[in-house]
Amino acid sequence: MWKDATRNGAGTAPGTAGTAGRRAVLRLAAGAAALLALTCAAPGAARAAEERPTLDAASVDAHVRDYLDDTGLPGAVVAVTSGERVVRAAGYGRTAEGRPLTARTPVPVASLSKSMTAWAVLRLAADGRIALDEPVAAQLPEFAMADPRAEEITVRQLLNQTSGMADSAHPDLVLPQPESLTEAVAALRDARLADDPGTAWHYHNTNYAVAARLVEVVSGEPFADHLADAVLRPLGMGDSVAVDSTTEMPEGARGHVRAYGRLFERDHPRWFTGGAFGVVTTADDLGDWLVAQHTLGVSADGRRVLPEAEARLAHTPPEGREYAMGWSVSPEGERPFRLQHTGQLLTQNAIQILLPEHGVGIAVATNTGMISGDDAVALADGLVDLAEGRAPGDHRPFTLTADWVLAAFTVGAVGLGAWGVRRARRWARRAADGPRWRAAPGLLWPLVPLALLFWLPELCGLAMGRRGTFGQVVYVWPALVIWTVAGAAASAAVLLARCGALAAPAVRRWRASRVAAVR
Repeated sequence: MWKDATRNGAGTAPGTAGTAGRRAVLRLAAGAAALLALTCAAPGAARAAEERPTLDAASVDAHVRDYLDDTGLPGAVVAVTSGERVVRAAGYGRTAEGRPLTARTPVPVASLSKSMTAWAVLRLAADGRIALDEPVAAQLPEFAMADPRAEEITVRQLLNQTSGMADSAHPDLVLPQPESLTEAVAALRDARLADDPGTAWHYHNTNYAVAARLVEVVSGEPFADHLADAVLRPLGMGDSVAVDSTTEMPEGARGHVRAYGRLFERDHPRWFTGGAFGVVTTADDLGDWLVAQHTLGVSADGRRVLPEAEARLAHTPPEGREYAMGWSVSPEGERPFRLQHTGQLLTQNAIQILLPEHGVGIAVATNTGMISGDDAVALADGLVDLAEGRAPGDHRPFTLTADWVLAAFTVGAVGLGAWGVRRARRWARRAADGPRWRAAPGLLWPLVPLALLFWLPELCGLAMGRRGTFGQVVYVWPALVIWTVAGAAASAAVLLARCGALAAPAVRRWRASRVAAVR
């Protein structure tokens, strides 16, 4: 199924071993340990350049190769377009299993898939076969939830992520994973909405699973087949497919997580990806996709695939929102104005960016995971610099700095724990000299790190607006987990030592009384 032959212009280079979510995790870490002030330094000065940089094949290659050398990123695929022209489509470095990455190497792009699913829905809407503003339940009878408000959800609200469904009410990546879109929709029968339809925005993969199931029912064919027939192949994306799980992706979506500046290969757990984040594509095909965004529905060979009105609609968020149909839009006044969307797996990540003022499109996919390895975002930011006529700035995953701060915190936690254990008897003697309540603070504060460890998945989920498991947090930010575990272990040791020291006099008296009784 997976093709991997180099096209003309598909270069390779040697390599070494969701933006909102990243910011949210930074806020969480700041609240827990004042980490934000230490890690969020402004980016370094841009590299000096004698001439105004330009965005061309040579500058793209140089930037990506420099980035791989500087960060140790194992591999990336990149597509850059200008108007209707593909400036560069290439692979760099290697896959997790050591295969060279080329312009035709298939890679997962996770939630970049949502914009493609939206096109499939919009094509059917343009043909009058789907009504965007009619209830989903009227067009997909099997769609039902344990909440009467679900009957009001429209197709447009699914695509704009304003249906009222949310991870807080239906944590799709924590629950048992379905095998098909039919099962994914059926799993909603016991779920409730977090908000009234149309009143709030929640990023939730299930919105797009329901939309994809609607495409299946209306078109009468499997979603992957319809997406290929109606969107991918007409755009020239012949090497792209949609799959239903991470296990069906190349190499099983095996990739890397980063900790303390080092990269570690990891397998990806099985996640259901249908409709929401299951497209596997290539740099060449991403170039064709970006061109079609610029031309508002026309393929690279001049074929109209989506009517212009629907293509514009895909880029236009509802009033008062910043999320359209698989695209996030810059806040008003931010420059350069951009439309973008990230795609994140635990071991892979991707981003696509449109810069309408420059007519530039950028897509990057890397084999490092979310948060700990946000390399796709950093690489793409450097390409945006080039599009703006600047030398690429020092864009790097924040964990390359933050992990070492956490390492210092980890060593400090262990050291404080050892110090606390060593002084437990002295603490107990002081506590015993006063009223019993004086011991309470010294016994309660060690419970805080233990509580932080216990609630870490919930706190991360609260910060990111998503829900996950402890195992998933280990993938997302290993250094944070190691610090939390070290702090909890140190605190537990201190707590046990203090409890033992407090109890020691009573134990000695009890033993003495037993000895006296025997005599």
